Amino acid sequence: MAFFRAGMLGFGGGPAVIPLLQREVVGRYGWMNDDEFGDTIALSNTMPGPIATKLAGYIGYKIGGMWGLLVALAASVIPTVLLMILLLGVLQSYKDVPWVQNMSQTVVPVVAVMLGVLTWNFVQQSQKALGWGVAIFLIVLSVLLLEVLGLHPAILIALLIAAVLVPFIKRVVSK
Repeated sequence: MAFFRAGMLGFGGGPAVIPLLQREVVGRYGWMNDDEFGDTIALSNTMPGPIATKLAGYIGYKIGGMWGLLVALAASVIPTVLLMILLLGVLQSYKDVPWVQNMSQTVVPVVAVMLGVLTWNFVQQSQKALGWGVAIFLIVLSVLLLEVLGLHPAILIALLIAAVLVPFIKRVVSK
């Protein structure tokens, strides 16, 4: 039900599903804590494909093994696909009607607020884990690299993972 609800209510695509999944996975069911969920999102962003599907697959596998993976994927994908086929057919027929155009435009601010709340939660988690100085430095550096220089997010995440793992691996190897 967690993946079904998130998939059905996540207007705006994968990023809009993330706060809904967080509420279900962390808040309602307690399958992960905020840190685990944040790590899962970070790793999911490094892989190709839709983020909602990757999150459902991993979380489903984590809580229920292979059957959990299959159920989570089916619950998040199949109802959405069926509803999309039905609703897009209807909306396409009425796309020039003003209320249909307004309906689509009205959802955008709600999704923006949901993403803003999720972003603020991540900033707070970063502050708790790293302190304000390092968190703000990494946020500013990320904005510069991603938005100004156009670096792909997967490359930035891989570089940050390497920056953490290389010193660890060097210590292990030198022992």
